Amino acid sequence: MTDETLSRRRLLRAGLGGAAAVALGAPSVHAAPREVKISLQRSSVLFTVLKVKGTLAERLAPLGFAPSWHLFTSVIEPMTAGAVDIHADVADAVPIFTQAARAPLTFYARERGAPAAEAIIVPADSPVRTVADLKGRTVGVSRGSGSHYVLAAALKRAGLTFADIKPAYLQAPEGAAAFEQGSLDAWSIWDPFLAFAEAKRPVRVIADAAGLTSYHRYYLANDSFVAAQPEVVATIYRSLVEAGAWMRANPQAAVALLAPIWGDLPPPVVAAANSRRTYAVEPVERGQLGEQQAIADVFHEAKLIPRRIDATAVPIWQPPAGRG
Repeated sequence: MTDETLSRRRLLRAGLGGAAAVALGAPSVHAAPREVKISLQRSSVLFTVLKVKGTLAERLAPLGFAPSWHLFTSVIEPMTAGAVDIHADVADAVPIFTQAARAPLTFYARERGAPAAEAIIVPADSPVRTVADLKGRTVGVSRGSGSHYVLAAALKRAGLTFADIKPAYLQAPEGAAAFEQGSLDAWSIWDPFLAFAEAKRPVRVIADAAGLTSYHRYYLANDSFVAAQPEVVATIYRSLVEAGAWMRANPQAAVALLAPIWGDLPPPVVAAANSRRTYAVEPVERGQLGEQQAIADVFHEAKLIPRRIDATAVPIWQPPAGRG
């Protein structure tokens, strides 16, 4: 056998060995998925559904991305600092503070209004019957929240200001403990914390957001991320729309999913919180931001933001035609 023949046979064996390795599934090199940082609050129900069910991870994988989830009690600081890419849905008042701070944020969706999901409550045996009765009383509220606006607007409607009450600025979990322990005369709060409080002790609602604000919840993202990754934003938007539809079509399954996450609450408590939300996700239209301006004006008048802003002059992302 000639040297040339031996060389050809060695090359053939080497080639067959390589082909066999491929056929047997030898590992190949894949680029690691890029991280999409997403913030959450306890009230971020649709994002919670997408996280628990793994839906968003599944939808983002073909785009080369994977979600990472970050739970915040207070969202204004991470929003203004750009700490995450996609921000938790927030009450209508929150973007007023971030806009006043000149945070580079784009509106990419909103959840249709649910004014009964925010309320000012007192213990059922309290002598406080109306908002006017809050004069001189200690009222808990989370600074910069939608309930902060509800309290400010309700006081204004009753002819009072923050100077007439003793505001106790507490994050929602702290407010829950203080209200349950009797340290607060009243508490301005939103769901699901509203439902939690109602389950803990008998309470009376002296005002909700009706007539003050529609309580839309807005979804925002960092300007730079929206510009660089519009398809990721579109995928997240579509996933939120579908999660909202699932919530409305499957109320019992939704309660079963959320109850353990919210501390093994009794199903009726979770159902009560869900019943006050619409979970209807839709695009943001500039012409629908009039209520945002009303909130901004009240906050400026109450010296809660340092300057007057045009609340309608914000960047807005729209879903691609035919895919919203």
